Amino acid sequence: MKKSLAMKVLEGHNIPYTAVEYPSTERDAMKVAAAIGAPPEQVYKTLVVTRPKGKPFLVVIAAPQQLDLKKMAKAVSEKKLAMATHKEAEQLTRLQVGGISALALLNKGFVIILDQSAQAHEEMYVSAGEKGINLRLPVAGFIAVTGAQLLDVAE
Repeated sequence: MKKSLAMKVLEGHNIPYTAVEYPSTERDAMKVAAAIGAPPEQVYKTLVVTRPKGKPFLVVIAAPQQLDLKKMAKAVSEKKLAMATHKEAEQLTRLQVGGISALALLNKGFVIILDQSAQAHEEMYVSAGEKGINLRLPVAGFIAVTGAQLLDVAE
């Protein structure tokens, strides 16, 4: 397996990780959790959320969770937020849906939000920035590298 940008970023920050492969045709985070044998609440998906002005948000929430746009809008002091369509998400991130990773999009101007439920876990799984590979890493390491804001945005 060749190293993804996300892996190189983690290595550059001395954050330990384990790469875990799964069928690259899979985009559903719950099915990814089953394929890699990980607890679903520790497998995180990255959603692209747009706002009227400013760069979109990358919102990282656990596989079983749903994003609550109203709760998020209130948390980030925005009047109106919208989920990006798959096509918009791919255009905005230049990554394929199922492989969107905050770790691969650092310094691109995205505001990164991690649902505060992540604090309940020592480790999390996130996309390596390409479909078919997830990275298991410490939650604290993800926050340190991405500068993610911990907010209550999921239901």
